[in-house]
Amino acid sequence: MVAALSMDIIAASVLPVRSEPVVTDGEVDRELVRQARAGELSAYDDLVRKYQERVYATIYHMTGNHEDASDLAQESFVKAWQALKSFKGDSSFYTWVYRIAVNRTINFLKQRRNRTPHFSLNDLDFSGENDPDLVALVSQNTPRREVGLIELQTRLNEAIQKLSEEHRMVVTMHDIQGIPHDEIAAVMNCNPGTVRSRLHYARQQLQAWLADWVR
Repeated sequence: MVAALSMDIIAASVLPVRSEPVVTDGEVDRELVRQARAGELSAYDDLVRKYQERVYATIYHMTGNHEDASDLAQESFVKAWQALKSFKGDSSFYTWVYRIAVNRTINFLKQRRNRTPHFSLNDLDFSGENDPDLVALVSQNTPRREVGLIELQTRLNEAIQKLSEEHRMVVTMHDIQGIPHDEIAAVMNCNPGTVRSRLHYARQQLQAWLADWVR
């Protein structure tokens, strides 16, 4: 083993070291965008395959409906293709197409306000672990737990629906999708401080609306 390591060290000291260029993810996307703008459909297909699951997941968490999410995701990528010539590259392709998808979803929700999105209780991080009653409810495997979780899920969905589109968006992107504040800011055309403020307000609202039920 020592001999083998010594040979490796000797070889490294004698042979010239070739430094391979590092290709970043952003550079790959820019090249795919360049090819797609030149008319290569396969390049755009690569971009769609790369990001369609993330875009779909975000839309689903905002609408709570698989069919609506699928339709809106497809429409968003079609619109992005049609507008690709106008994409200046000031942001990443993903941020750009994400903004298109979110805006389309917000418009859709404004037209269908009677629809209620469905979120997983495990998706949201609003410091529920500090409430012993809530912890007991979701951790103890009892009939009460099953009934309670169903009712809590319903109340949570109702609370999420009460949020404005902007506050629902930050909760969806940060607490559900795990997207950093600066990327959310790029999508929403605001600064990270505004994102943090909206997220804090949204969590406070959710806690307030659920407080009476979990006491």
